[in-house]
Amino acid sequence: MGLREITLSNFRCFDHTVLIPDPDAVTVLLSPNGSGKTSVLEAVHLLSTGQSFRTSSAGDIIRTGVDSGDAHAVVTHGTRRFQIDLVIRRGARSVTKHMLVNGNRPASRAVLAESLPLTVFTPEGVDVIRHGPDQRRQLLDILATDSQPSDAPVFERFARVVSQRNSLLRSFRGEAPSLVRRRELEVWDLEFVESSERVREVRESLLTRLTPRLVEMYTRMAGVSTTISLEYLPSWETDLAATLREKLVEDVQRGYSTVGPHRDDFRALLDGRDARRQASQGEQRSLALALRLSAHHLVEERGVHPLVLLDDVFSELDPERATRLVGLLPPGQTLVTTAVPLPGAFSDAFVVDVRKAS
Repeated sequence: MGLREITLSNFRCFDHTVLIPDPDAVTVLLSPNGSGKTSVLEAVHLLSTGQSFRTSSAGDIIRTGVDSGDAHAVVTHGTRRFQIDLVIRRGARSVTKHMLVNGNRPASRAVLAESLPLTVFTPEGVDVIRHGPDQRRQLLDILATDSQPSDAPVFERFARVVSQRNSLLRSFRGEAPSLVRRRELEVWDLEFVESSERVREVRESLLTRLTPRLVEMYTRMAGVSTTISLEYLPSWETDLAATLREKLVEDVQRGYSTVGPHRDDFRALLDGRDARRQASQGEQRSLALALRLSAHHLVEERGVHPLVLLDDVFSELDPERATRLVGLLPPGQTLVTTAVPLPGAFSDAFVVDVRKAS
């Protein structure tokens, strides 16, 4: 797999630019802060996932003073060629995104991910262990669908169900529902329970598959042998249907579902210590990097070789860990941005100054 070309127009600080990275090795985007290095990686991420890793507001991505921006990528998989197009338009009331893969609207995130698979390292991702549970849930779901795209509908179904259930709860306006509305809620509860249990199964399966690879990656990243276990932490204990009944009054008052996979978490234990509460910052970062690398290897086992993005990650690592990370990066295409000197292993990388891109 190779990203052959990326074109940006009215995207962030760019008027118009075309970048052609090395399709088989490391390309370093090297230029001063504020010149758009991270914006290039953001565009690649958008074309792969439909989402930015920097903002939840699509309007932020359009260059100031204009009403639309776009990004385009040419990707090859052997003899197959993919054209991925994204156009973002700012209207009077909303901002819209339109995506095409080879001229067709992608049916799901999995279609995008298969066209341009990624493994992404960002400063925020490096600190995912010590952040809140929402970042860890998001990481789990991304890693699960990347390693097994057939599971993407599981998460899409749950997202629809929890949205519908929450909408119904808000319609009660904090008051006890009538018998008719209660029966309507019970229908959604059945859907909610079924989709929730499936999400939990997928996530727990991922943690099981990740663990042996994580032990190896962490040992090599940290330079020490450590016992590691991953534990899923559901927001309900035994029977979810019964828990929903118990939480009905609270859910109605709050206007949203207070238990379910959208409230779950996971934790990592290093030699029996909770990594979030008892590990050092260096240990937490090594663990987060090892998680990403382990998931990358899961993806490669099904014959897919993701593009690796590293956005200013080395500024978050001490020199020893930075050097070990470089040694652990998989062979293939890699895009790197940096504001600090890179480890010596990158001395032969293809360097691009984004200010001078055509």
